[in-house]
Parts: sequence; C-alpha cells; structure tokens
Amino acid sequence: MNGSLAKRALLAAAAMAALLVLAACSGGAEPTPEPTPTPVPPAASDAPGMPDAPSSVMLELPDLEISAYQGLDALGGEDTTLSAVVGQGKPVVLNFWAALCPPCRAELPEFERVHHERSDEVTILGIDIGPQQFLGTREEGQALLAELGVSFPAGTTFDDTVVRGFEVFSMPTTFFIASDGSLMRKWSGILDEDKLNELVDELVIESAVASAQASAAGLPDDDFV
Repeated sequence: MNGSLAKRALLAAAAMAALLVLAACSGGAEPTPEPTPTPVPPAASDAPGMPDAPSSVMLELPDLEISAYQGLDALGGEDTTLSAVVGQGKPVVLNFWAALCPPCRAELPEFERVHHERSDEVTILGIDIGPQQFLGTREEGQALLAELGVSFPAGTTFDDTVVRGFEVFSMPTTFFIASDGSLMRKWSGILDEDKLNELVDELVIESAVASAQASAAGLPDDDFV
C-alpha cells in the first residue's frame, strides 16, 4: 500500500510540473501550467435508451451522451454515454476535437497510432464538438476522420452544455480517466505520439492502483470496474 501511494505521489508531482502548450483554434494562446484535476459531480443522463453506468463507476466528470460515428462495437452501440464506456473496464482517453480546428487535425493521426498499438490497454474516444464551437459540422467531422484514416472510436454529442461542463477552453482538450471513473489529468493543447504514450503509461498505472486498492478493501474483482 505504501508503495502504491508513493507511486501516485510521484505521478501527481510530475503532472503538476508539466507545462502545457495551448493551441487554441481561435488564436494563439500563451502556454499555461496544466490545471490540477478537480472532481466534478456526475450528471448522469435520464434519456430513454441510454445504457446505465455500472454501480462501481463514479465519474469525476459530467456524464455525456454520445452519438457514435464509428467504433460501435467498442462503444457498445450507436447511442451510449461516457459512463457506460468507462464501465467496460478499461481506462479511457477522452479527446475533444473539431473538424475545422487545425491543431486537432494535426493531432488525430497521433492518437490513431497509439490506438493501433494499445487498444487492448486503453480506450481512445474522440468526441467532435465542432458544432458547439462553430468549428465545423458533424458531416465535416466524419469526413475528416475518413480523410485521415482514423479508426479509433469517435462520435459527437448533441449536449450544448459540454463546453461549459468540461471546461474546454482550447482545442483540442484531452481527459485521462481511470477505469473506476476517477480523473487522472486534463491536458489542453496538442499531444504527439510520444507524450500521449507517456500519459497513457501513467493512466494504466493509476487504474492498476485503483484496482489494487479495491482488492485490498475486500471487493471482488468482478464487482469493480
């Protein structure tokens, strides 16, 4: 237990020390320190037809209704929620992007390469919020995925509160979510393949720590996501 806590402390220290390069599509933003993840009360959807989140998943982010563009098998259907995707048992890298956002266009192939190599460890989920940001239509979002050969699970949302709820201040913005729903970190700006792999390594460790803590508390493995 002490070793796990020490590892988490080291990861937290590394996260606080990292500097972000903000690449806002609306203009050149100055680099700012990465914000410390702050738990946000979940707002699970009551919409009919949406899957329920497993009771063991407690999102530290608002829940989000998702309409899939692609990756329906991985997402569990055309209409799903963020909590249901997290509830499948793997850590999730949630990336908000838009069709007419040049930094997003540059970043998507980086995410595709990590997805190709590590889809057994982590679920990469891209959500097109171009319509909410006046940065492209959903049709343009789907066309961009096809043009770039992006195959990882991706979709959109019709929730007009998503930008405010997730505090998306620049594009792209990425959230790293452990398999129990806890938020490991938020990253604003472009991620290249090397940095993304580094953060996925930390995310996988964080999820393993959470699973180990659940086991130490006496919870059966099949009751913990």
